[in-house]
Amino acid sequence: MLITSCLVVATDAASACDGPREVREVTIASIKAFIQSKKMTVLTFAGYSGAEYEDPGSMIEQASRVLDGQDSKKILINIGATEEGIGAVYEIAKRKGFTTMGIVSTQARDERVTLSRCVDYVFYVKDNSWGGQVSGTTHLSPTSAAIVETSTSFIAIGGGDVARDEMLAARQAGKPVVFIPADMNHKIAREKAQKKGQAEPTDFRGSVHCALAECN
Repeated sequence: MLITSCLVVATDAASACDGPREVREVTIASIKAFIQSKKMTVLTFAGYSGAEYEDPGSMIEQASRVLDGQDSKKILINIGATEEGIGAVYEIAKRKGFTTMGIVSTQARDERVTLSRCVDYVFYVKDNSWGGQVSGTTHLSPTSAAIVETSTSFIAIGGGDVARDEMLAARQAGKPVVFIPADMNHKIAREKAQKKGQAEPTDFRGSVHCALAECN
């Protein structure tokens, strides 16, 4: 009986996720027009992507609790369109009946990064970077600007530099930001440091933690 139950859950999740309905390059204005056409608001989840999570199960539990407090008929769930790291929340959102969307840099398209099967609408924003602040300025890149400007509220579960820049900009814009601490994947972090010839990291809490919570 227990095995059968697990198989049913897996099947339900798979049937809810059959790939994006629409994938296109857009402007901020066209994203806003899409949201207005749905007559919904946007809750954005931010966090680790390629850096992944040390405890992905805990991240999913946290995200699931957040989603349980939202109305799937009124709220669009936005993440970064790809499947890695925080992108796993797409599947949970689809199970709970949410419509999902993703705003991501054209870098993802050009580098053929795999999109989540559980994102309904993918919006590529023309960008020479992956997001965050434009180097040497205090301005957000086109992708991050689109995310902050078109989202109503934000949940950050851990997160690196790009998520940090977006969450700080969202707060400055007066938008609600909730931060949930989470470590990045320790093994991946150590391997990245080794490849760059850097010292082995000892703090895995991510840039968002130091920006939105006590860093010590």
